[in-house]
Amino acid sequence: MDRNFAADLRAPNDAELGTPERIKGAQANLDPQSYRSWQRVDPAGGPAQRYLVDSQGNAVYLVDPGINGTHRTRPDGSAVTKFDAPKATLMSYIIKGILSHKLPWALVLLGVMIAVVLEMSGIPSLAFAVGVYLPLASSSPIFIGGIIRWGVDRWLRKHKFRDHDLTHDELVAEGDKSSGVLLASGYIAGGALAGIVIAIMAGWPSLAPANERLAAWANAHNPFFAGPNADLLALIPFVILCGLLYLVGRDVFLAPKRKAL
Repeated sequence: MDRNFAADLRAPNDAELGTPERIKGAQANLDPQSYRSWQRVDPAGGPAQRYLVDSQGNAVYLVDPGINGTHRTRPDGSAVTKFDAPKATLMSYIIKGILSHKLPWALVLLGVMIAVVLEMSGIPSLAFAVGVYLPLASSSPIFIGGIIRWGVDRWLRKHKFRDHDLTHDELVAEGDKSSGVLLASGYIAGGALAGIVIAIMAGWPSLAPANERLAAWANAHNPFFAGPNADLLALIPFVILCGLLYLVGRDVFLAPKRKAL
């Protein structure tokens, strides 16, 4: 069985160890022994790691978190699902830098100056910063959603409120009350709920067999999930959702009923 850490790694004699505990998850049935946790701090300033050590202090298991974990396979070679949280990672870097007095203040001050220049240019610095630290897979849908909102606002200005003498702020307020914003909010809520369901199915041990069967079925029969053209096929429902959002924003579908005078 391959390890993902040095075989001779052991806790120092003066290390503070946690209370005895057993391993959890898919490997729990293979090892009934109890271990004590050891929080190892990287002397080079890297992220701390948590290990389970035996009675002699020898590291037996690396406890890799399910969120922002770095190891995608278990020691026996089986795959394990990890979830990314870029915002939590960013905040952890800032907090660790402040507590360890090793925060790169030159980069922080450079970011402050960039933000000041952006604000003076009329560009929201917060939106720019979010686009910088989020991965492309997360920021691209946000960018496309912004394009849809721009298109809807442009249509509202030129058609629906063409004969109304509205200021820019009033037009933005009218756009915020459109059905498209409500549908977009539903997209966000639905995505969050789906993420919670996926996380529960992936992390709950009793649901692991059902999750594996579902993944096996999807790999074999769902071309949108796996296969040579899965990425291209996945764009089809995405384009449909974008088109529906644009049409709802223009009141083509799901338009609110007008009150009779």
